[in-house]
Amino acid sequence: MPGPKDLDPSSSPRALLGAELRHAREKAGLSQEELGQRLFVSGSFIGQLEAGTRRMQPEMARMVDEVLGTGDFFTRNCTAAARSKYPEHFAEAAEAEAQAMAIRQYAPLLIPGLLQTPAYARAVCRAYQPTAPESEIDKLVTARIERAQVLDHPTDPLLWSVVDEAALRRVTGGPEVMAEALRHIAVLARRRRAIVQVLPFGAGAHAAMEGSIKLMDFEDAPPLVYFEGVGTGRLEDDPAIVKHQRFTYELLTACALSPEKSLALIETMAQDYAHEDHP
Repeated sequence: MPGPKDLDPSSSPRALLGAELRHAREKAGLSQEELGQRLFVSGSFIGQLEAGTRRMQPEMARMVDEVLGTGDFFTRNCTAAARSKYPEHFAEAAEAEAQAMAIRQYAPLLIPGLLQTPAYARAVCRAYQPTAPESEIDKLVTARIERAQVLDHPTDPLLWSVVDEAALRRVTGGPEVMAEALRHIAVLARRRRAIVQVLPFGAGAHAAMEGSIKLMDFEDAPPLVYFEGVGTGRLEDDPAIVKHQRFTYELLTACALSPEKSLALIETMAQDYAHEDHP
């Protein structure tokens, strides 16, 4: 019997690769847990590969071919599935984000990417790469703004962001850019397209002082948590770690202002920035 055809990179290669993995696993009579044991990963990781929420790395593809007897099919096609317009450390998280049914995020230092305006995103990307050519910055900004297209749907995904007051007070791109950025957040909140809470300075010490958190839930795959640093990022699916980070996020929402008070603060700050720019 001929093997599966090569994947078409133009038509969701990661989803197709996941479907082929599920087909090959079931043909071999293995559960996700059983295949995971043979590949030295968790069954939930296999589920995420099959759902297309995780990237299959070349070494993993080689092992899959060996265990499932698929020749070099996954080795040959994982390269197409790995192509991304995002930075390497963030690519897997961005593609998982696009498939999530719920995203909960704490942002300590900047406005979350899904809530950014083009001008704010440009200021951030330029700060990251001060010597990059304008064409490179254009690509980064375009990719970041395209991510927000998931919010074009009237209800999915649920986006719940806790934004530290420090991120709103840091003047990124100038007062005019900040005024526009905060008005944009307010519009999304008033459209009921995002739940936004501000964690005020007055909250004092809190459970996530060491960094950001992004929790993602999926309809047909286990949840993930994404940790990000300067030029680095890591997706984690360990149930104990995800559970702990979910509890941390719940503590943050308890310390933050209510959505109504947060919206009022955001709109007031937007007016202040606008007046600062136009005295």
